[in-house]
Amino acid sequence: MTKAIPSVQKYMTVLPHTIGVDQTLAQAEKMMAKYRVRHLPVLNGGQLVGVLTDRDIRLVETFKDVEPDKVKVDEAYSPDPYVTSPNASLADVCAEMAQRKYGCVLIADNNKLVGIFTWVDALKAMSDLMETRLKH
Repeated sequence: MTKAIPSVQKYMTVLPHTIGVDQTLAQAEKMMAKYRVRHLPVLNGGQLVGVLTDRDIRLVETFKDVEPDKVKVDEAYSPDPYVTSPNASLADVCAEMAQRKYGCVLIADNNKLVGIFTWVDALKAMSDLMETRLKH
């Protein structure tokens, strides 16, 4: 008997920490360190506009005369992130992440951010599925 492939909702991180476009890179770094995350969905007036990663911050900080406590998130984030529904197939989301080398997927329901699914979540899902479905 074959079991249905679960949705991404089962393994996503619910209500992820977010940051506003008007915050500084220094504030973003502090949030990432405090919450031990590498991805922050970026909001502008409550609307999802992109994602800021630790790699984005490190890249911008390599430029000459960049002061992390003065440079705003809107100068470093990646616009147009991969966004999908909580009901999206886990297999489809993971395949897209692998093909496009995405570190995370933002999960929205009715244009409202409800979660984030990172490659760490994908590994947890794989471990769970192997334990529950492949173990003899």
